[in-house]
Amino acid sequence: MMLLNRGILSLLCCCICCLTPCLAQSGEPKAVSGTFTNLTFAEFVQKVEASTRYQFFYQPDLLDSLTITVQATDKPLDTVLRQVFQNSEFKFAIDAQQNVYITKGRQIELNLPAGFFEIQPENVEQQPAIASGFVPSNASSKRRATSELKLHEVGTRSGKTSGKVTLSGHLQNYTTGEPVVGVSVYTESPMVGTVSDTDGFYSLSLPPGRHQLLIKGMGMQSTRRQIQLYSDGTLDIYLEEDARLLQEVLVEADKDKNVSSLQMGMEKLDIRSIKQVPTAFGESDILRVVLTLPGVKSVGEGSTGMNVRGGSTDQNLILFNGATVYNPSHLFGFFSAFNPDVVQSAELFKSAIPARYGGRLASVLEIKTREGNKQKFAGAGGIGLLTSRLTLEGPIVSDRTSFILGGRSTYSNWLLRQLPNDSFSNSQASFYDINGYISHKINDKNSLSITGYTSRDAFRLSADTLYQFANHNASLKWNRTFDEKLFGEFTGAFSHYGYGITSDKNPENAFELSFGMNQANVQADFSYFPNAKRSINFGVQSTFYSISPGRFMPDSPESLVAPDELQQEKALETAIYLSEKFDITPRLSVEAGLRYSLFNAIGPRKVLNYAANAPRTESTVQDTAFYSAGDPFATYHGPEYRLSARYSLTDNSSVKLSYNRLRQYIHMLSNTVSMSPTDVWKLSDTNIRPQVGNQVALGYYQNFRANTLELSVEGYYKTMRDFLDYKSGASLFMNHHIETDVVNARGKAYGAEVMLKKMSGRLNGWISYTYSRTLIQVNNPETAEVINNGAYYPSNFDKPHDFTLISNYQFSKRISTSFNFTYSTGRPITLPIARYNYGNSQRVLYSDRNAYRVPDYYRADIAINLEGNHRIQKLAHSSWTLAVYNLTGRKNPYSVFFKSEGGEIKGYQLSIFGQPIPTLTYNFKF
Repeated sequence: MMLLNRGILSLLCCCICCLTPCLAQSGEPKAVSGTFTNLTFAEFVQKVEASTRYQFFYQPDLLDSLTITVQATDKPLDTVLRQVFQNSEFKFAIDAQQNVYITKGRQIELNLPAGFFEIQPENVEQQPAIASGFVPSNASSKRRATSELKLHEVGTRSGKTSGKVTLSGHLQNYTTGEPVVGVSVYTESPMVGTVSDTDGFYSLSLPPGRHQLLIKGMGMQSTRRQIQLYSDGTLDIYLEEDARLLQEVLVEADKDKNVSSLQMGMEKLDIRSIKQVPTAFGESDILRVVLTLPGVKSVGEGSTGMNVRGGSTDQNLILFNGATVYNPSHLFGFFSAFNPDVVQSAELFKSAIPARYGGRLASVLEIKTREGNKQKFAGAGGIGLLTSRLTLEGPIVSDRTSFILGGRSTYSNWLLRQLPNDSFSNSQASFYDINGYISHKINDKNSLSITGYTSRDAFRLSADTLYQFANHNASLKWNRTFDEKLFGEFTGAFSHYGYGITSDKNPENAFELSFGMNQANVQADFSYFPNAKRSINFGVQSTFYSISPGRFMPDSPESLVAPDELQQEKALETAIYLSEKFDITPRLSVEAGLRYSLFNAIGPRKVLNYAANAPRTESTVQDTAFYSAGDPFATYHGPEYRLSARYSLTDNSSVKLSYNRLRQYIHMLSNTVSMSPTDVWKLSDTNIRPQVGNQVALGYYQNFRANTLELSVEGYYKTMRDFLDYKSGASLFMNHHIETDVVNARGKAYGAEVMLKKMSGRLNGWISYTYSRTLIQVNNPETAEVINNGAYYPSNFDKPHDFTLISNYQFSKRISTSFNFTYSTGRPITLPIARYNYGNSQRVLYSDRNAYRVPDYYRADIAINLEGNHRIQKLAHSSWTLAVYNLTGRKNPYSVFFKSEGGEIKGYQLSIFGQPIPTLTYNFKF
């Protein structure tokens, strides 16, 4: 049968070859004559088509800037077109039927590739769901075949003729083979669209027939595909990077997503924009850039702890490829824990948090790594004043398996030893981190990825005490495409965070204090697309916690320190979720979700029971209960509601509304305002209840100038209960009864955020202003838990006004500059206001808690970036960055403290960066 088909096909080709001269003779191309002066290309085509048999095919937007002035007298069209397109990138091809194809940069081949009619394996014909057409087997030819002018047939011809069918596929980088994330894939008639996910996957429900698929995304060249859709099928698309994006800032992936999507309170940062923002010590820093976004604050200089919309630092869930990171900083908070050369993107959710996320009240920051180059071996790195980094990537199996390996380290120890001051030369401060990632494509429906991360910090500042802490993370992901409508992602992850403090200068007092926590989680997430108007996400997650809250041991044989160890804490947290997004009308879309979480604190554990309606002190302990390993002794559960809606006012503007309820079962205990390595994490139990938060948000969004300017205005109101505050004089060090020194507080936060972004052009960046208040109340007279007479008082991170300017200007392809300015209100502080005598001793009277503020904060930074030449054939592409952090030398207060000296109480202010800090960094790629 196959031989008969090939015989018929060969006979048909012979007939075509024989008939072609006859057809050509019956309608030979007519020569071109005329004077064409200052015509657009469309006007030129109209005149030529009117006087000849030629038919032109081209993209109008590619040639709309071309002006034609040419004169011809009975000249062949190819001669005229060569004259029109001289010194340009445009190419043309003319076939025997007088069709003229105009392209840019690449020449269309009108002849079939050699060997096209050779016998193909039988399994090729058994894949009707894959886009048909001239698709040779090698990868580079496959990419060329997915051209804009080719008609791609998807599905089987005997498929549906009415209703809806599903078109799906993957978007991949032409150069590296990596998936392309956050790119819009849509059709204009009907208006149906989607955005590629973290695996570059997209799915659309369309009626069968002819469609033009438009693909647009920042960082990639916009393109289109002509498709003839018969039934459910797949079409993979390769995209090319847009080199012009070196001069652009990206905050969200596609141009109109802020208006058209249901998501609000979300910011997406591309690594290109992250690398353009100047930071201290010259290295690109993800968390520093996140802190420039509206609604995100920190308590002061040199801190990577985030306070998002009134939340404390422990109320942020930070995920690195699905694994939780508990301390995302290095070197006192001056560097983030994430290597910028490995990172692909960062997404911050402040409101309308998707139902798949849970466990924190304030925000979710999800950081994802690149997959690694699937086509060739490559590398990147940088050398700065304090740190150096190197990243290697490449294929293990071409087009199927790739790796990326990155490492960073500091030589600050060596620099400190060179300083003449003994207090510095006897100090040390160092860190390193290593990232590893392997991705493997099993087949068209299955892929695997493995992530590994490890880091360690050590510092000793002019003292005998050494501080060390470490992060270890690992995750395994399996992505499965069940069919064109159902997709799954299965994740297993492990996270470890621990620190140790040792002091051995005095053998008699030598000690070692350690803390450690492990978290293991598994989850299954599914996405189902029943039709174009609905999408459903559902899944199940489970997390096991194991915490060693403190171990205090002697560190030498002569030490007189008494050993002490706090009992371990274990718990199991499980959640299921379901959310559905649907279009009620073309303008109104709604997403509703429900997440139900269950928390069990489990033994072995000794639990103290206190008298009801009485202060929790050692004197009010009624009895002690003992629980064996695995026995639950405290259970909490409840629903977490998610609701968001979007109404499109026009094609360029919309309003959105969202409501969230979240639960948090883990707490951070800290004796500092900012996040520090010595913080202790505590699980909920019988005496410490889980935190619960509710947030409602309303926003207005509008784009201007063809989506190059974005305006967003969001307001929010949030309530929180059962988060922890501390009694006056609370002791957190090796406290066996920590519940006696903490109080359950309630809080409220409200504010408004305004942001204007310019997405492209020589001058780009964003301006944001945030007004926000965060207030706390502790008022429980029955248990003597009352602060400030039960009135609301500002939280430690209440900073009402915040203004940020991020700007970049591209002078040329090689030279650009960046400038930042930030201002915020000073944070609250409690001050001594009087002295008095009591019991024959002098005492200090303090103000109400957080009744005063430190001075306001402002800072300006500038950077100049110099790119090397852009020749393709060179050993490495390099660039230099000269930056000045804190350009004005402002002595911003990090903390304010008081000492009693000579019978007087004197106040002091500590500034981390009290002078300009210049840095020079060399970056390279090969």
